[in-house]
Amino acid sequence: MNKKNRLRKNMEFKKVYKSGKNYWNRNLILYVKKNGLEETRIGISITKKVGNAVTRNKLKRRIRELNRENLNDIKKGYDLIIIPKKNAVDLSFKELESAIRHIYKVSGLLEIR
Repeated sequence: MNKKNRLRKNMEFKKVYKSGKNYWNRNLILYVKKNGLEETRIGISITKKVGNAVTRNKLKRRIRELNRENLNDIKKGYDLIIIPKKNAVDLSFKELESAIRHIYKVSGLLEIR
């Protein structure tokens, strides 16, 4: 993902947490807020309860790759924060992709082409 498509600063995360809407499923939590920009920005937040650093980084890389692949299908102009739950570590790549696409459909962000 490009830098323009990432949430990077703490204040950006706080704005989405404070005034954004949240959605969840068995494996993920998604916070959504309109940003008024031309592109969608995505942030990933993983708590230390999920596993050690190697496990968390692997999960972040997978989520980042799935978002990169699906970025064209996501509506533009939103800030998103994805928070994986503990059981997301045990998911295969395909199961994680299904969980992410499901949460985007529930939130109304996925444009099916």
